Amino acid sequence: MAFDYDMAAFIPFQDAEACRRVRAIRKEEITRHPNPDFKIRVIEDAHELYTEFAVDIVRRIWETGEAGERLVAIFPVGPMPQYPIAARMINELRISCRHVHSFNMDEYADEEGRTAPPDWPGSFQKAMMEQFWGRIDADLRPPLEQIHFPTADALAAYGRMIEDLGGADVCYGGIGWCGHIAFWEAHLAEEFEGDLEPFKSAGPRLVELHPMTIMQNALHSFSGDWSLVPPKANTIGPAQILGARDRSFWLDGYIGGGVSWQRFIARLAAHGPVTPYVPGSILQTVPGSYTILGGVAEDVVVHMA
Repeated sequence: MAFDYDMAAFIPFQDAEACRRVRAIRKEEITRHPNPDFKIRVIEDAHELYTEFAVDIVRRIWETGEAGERLVAIFPVGPMPQYPIAARMINELRISCRHVHSFNMDEYADEEGRTAPPDWPGSFQKAMMEQFWGRIDADLRPPLEQIHFPTADALAAYGRMIEDLGGADVCYGGIGWCGHIAFWEAHLAEEFEGDLEPFKSAGPRLVELHPMTIMQNALHSFSGDWSLVPPKANTIGPAQILGARDRSFWLDGYIGGGVSWQRFIARLAAHGPVTPYVPGSILQTVPGSYTILGGVAEDVVVHMA
């Protein structure tokens, strides 16, 4: 029996036909895309995915170091398991990272725009130092002044800081539940009236987090406690993501037991319309890789877990 209804009003993207179309994409079809430079692949095993992610990071560090070049990289907090693996590889292989300039995508902020302090348990600065940079031997890791975060003090100049180094060589990331990339949220599309061109040129700023992001981050980082998730964040913009010479995105949002919060949005971002209402959809328009965990790539079905 049919049961027709409208989507909840708080969801920014309201194109029901596009949702139906991407929902129907089967796992065996998910890697096919009309843009040959937007390379989608599926890795079934989580440890293999994180190891591949780590190898991608370490390879770029090694190659640029061998060539006597600097590496300017934009990093996310999420996924995270690849970072300890990469740090161990770097230490074991004695690969210098002294030429690396790191820019984190985003950082939490309070309702006044004050950045989370680096010793707060949910701080992205704390996460990156504990899980990646701090695990690399001191003589191999980049100087602290080359490890950057979009704090309140740095935010206004953050885009220019990347540009002054010649732009990012690579932007790593994932896709949020509402379709965000970094913390560039789907509801920000209203400010651009859905116009793609000014959206693509937008840079770093303070944003109010969408309710879907609050719930997503509560789920995987705050023990389900949505009252602990800060209301705002500083983030890079679409301009920094599109301006990178390469993009490498990794989707690992599988909880287990057949449950994945990312299964539908992985399809909508990669195969739906390119629109500010799904910020991650701009990845379709430029060269890059889009790696999906097997549990995320499974078919979209109604599943009473």
